[in-house]
Amino acid sequence: MQNSATPTHCPYCALQCGMNLTPAADGSVEVTERADFPVNRGALCGKGRTAPAVLSSRVRLTSPLVRSGDGTLVPATWDEALDRIAGNLARTRQEHGADALGVFGGGGLTNEKAYALGKFARVVLGTSQIDYNGRFCMSSAAAAGTKAFGLDRGLPFPLEDVPRTGCVILVGSNLAETMPPSLRFFSELKANGGTLIVVDPRRTRTAEQADLHLAPRPGTDLALALGLLHLVVAEGRVDEAYVEERTSGWEEARAAAMAHWPEQVERITGVSVPELREAVRLFCEPEHAMVLTARGPEQQAKGTDTVGAWINLCLATGRVGRPLSGYGCLTGQGNGQGGREHGQKADQLPGYRKLTDPAARRHVAEVWGVDPDSLPGPGRSAYELLDALGTDIRSLLLMGSNPVVSAPRAAHVEQRLRSLDFLAVCDVVLSETAALADVVLPVTQWAEETGTTTSLEGRVLLRRRAITPPDGVRSDLEVLHELAARLGVEKGFPTDAEEVFEELRRASAGGLADYSGITYRRLAQENGVFWPCPAQEQAGGAGHPGTPRLFLDRFPTEDGRARFVPVSHRPSAEEPDDEYPVLLTTGRVVAQYQSGAQTRRVDELNAAAPGPFVELHPRLAARLGAAEGDPVAVVSRRGRAVAPARITTGIRPDTVFMPFHWPGEGRANTLTNPALDPTSRMPEFKVCAVRVEAVTTP
Repeated sequence: MQNSATPTHCPYCALQCGMNLTPAADGSVEVTERADFPVNRGALCGKGRTAPAVLSSRVRLTSPLVRSGDGTLVPATWDEALDRIAGNLARTRQEHGADALGVFGGGGLTNEKAYALGKFARVVLGTSQIDYNGRFCMSSAAAAGTKAFGLDRGLPFPLEDVPRTGCVILVGSNLAETMPPSLRFFSELKANGGTLIVVDPRRTRTAEQADLHLAPRPGTDLALALGLLHLVVAEGRVDEAYVEERTSGWEEARAAAMAHWPEQVERITGVSVPELREAVRLFCEPEHAMVLTARGPEQQAKGTDTVGAWINLCLATGRVGRPLSGYGCLTGQGNGQGGREHGQKADQLPGYRKLTDPAARRHVAEVWGVDPDSLPGPGRSAYELLDALGTDIRSLLLMGSNPVVSAPRAAHVEQRLRSLDFLAVCDVVLSETAALADVVLPVTQWAEETGTTTSLEGRVLLRRRAITPPDGVRSDLEVLHELAARLGVEKGFPTDAEEVFEELRRASAGGLADYSGITYRRLAQENGVFWPCPAQEQAGGAGHPGTPRLFLDRFPTEDGRARFVPVSHRPSAEEPDDEYPVLLTTGRVVAQYQSGAQTRRVDELNAAAPGPFVELHPRLAARLGAAEGDPVAVVSRRGRAVAPARITTGIRPDTVFMPFHWPGEGRANTLTNPALDPTSRMPEFKVCAVRVEAVTTP
């Protein structure tokens, strides 16, 4: 065990805040401030401060577990566990074909793990059936960004640009709770004379900081963006020179927006015409402005079009590809960005290459030493993969995800997991999903391993090993190496993260997400490097500096122009009716993270957020006869959840909110709708029709 402080990064959200870790003599690990990292400058939220609690052997797994004859999970040796996994995967492939094998990854896996997992699925297993939970994060923003710009990177500029712009429209993000250290950038924006507009159906902690809070009905963000663009056109605020010089497709997009006049948008969204006009004024008057979206507009069955409408607003006003302006997406998971860039996603190869592109297949196949024709084509998206478990997909290898809590229509997904012939899970803790597995492998976590992640800024970072993992714990890279060997592939799956990264560099070279000019040495010396960073020398023999700001000269499209995409509002997949008259929306709270598998094991965080709740307006509570803290039931077409009432005027009377961190009776995702966006295949987490009932306690 090391004695000095190790500079590294938080294991949770995509800010990837810098921190120092110092092991103590009693086996604990101390977190101290790391002021040199520009994103957080030493500041940490409660999750980051308490992250070492999950390193304790009291809460994490330290031995492989296998399902015994009586149905319980019992400790086993690594050889026994790995042999059982390899044997079942081989048997399934022999009896049912390669696509009967599924692989499900996570947005918290390092770039090296995500790369190796995608390679393992396609080279060792030969299956097309691989996707990851990042599909549930920002896939709609990725699809819209790719359509408009030819490239998807969460933020095309560093967060340090935010305080220097003139106005930010923050759509569907409660970053005061989901990314607390980032709120400083928005406070500095206001201190510098800029304005903040927050779009959210709830008056969240973030909305309380806004100069203007727009509270649309859930599922109507698309109409709102179109209404704002209509006013931009009607008030003569279009940057005609920019549109002419740097874009294409404006006429069609303008015609679509002009069909959404302000009074109609007011009826759809509940946002008044004066509020719409004020938003346009605040956004258009400064020289610089930004739109940042998060899960609110993205986790909808029309999420790609919704984000596209906000991008159209930015393009029409000449904001994209100019300093201190633009469109960006606030990525959620720690490596949600890098996790999909290197092959963990169903339709992508390393470097953000398309799996259907023959040139991309040839390039990656050469790096991997295989025939391009041997690589399978695109497989199912995340929810579709989970929905096929037990039928088309008979065995599943799952790494770093907990879909029993995090997937939409979660009771159904749990049933599908239970119906598998075989389930193997690699995780740090015994999550609700791991508890269903036939084999559970205990793997290393952030402080026990070295690897890279890519933050929401597109900044590739080095997370360093600070402590020695417990005996009985191995890395995911070791797991893939051992399984590949048992399945007949002796080479190509190294266990050293830097060796994997060196191969990733070659595989990504020439792709949109080009990491080939990035090395571990550079990451350590430069506090991260922004991609794309090709392996080419600049004047004077220096390496490529990386690309903090995208699109300043041209867009990576065939003609170098950004593309307007015409979109029109349409209803949500499930609108309220007499039986289900209320809208449910879901989200996070400050003290818990994602499915809560790790944060629910930290005493301090549980004290702050001990369980689920239902946030509802006093008028709805009065109709139910519910008081603060009374149990209420929320019922959708997919199931029923019960949690204490939290009564507040900060939510619309037609809407209820539930956080999604907990399993059991209060599991919010029991209720959510798996209706999929036709382009991104994002489920509609953020809006579904429900009814709310008082619960009579015995």
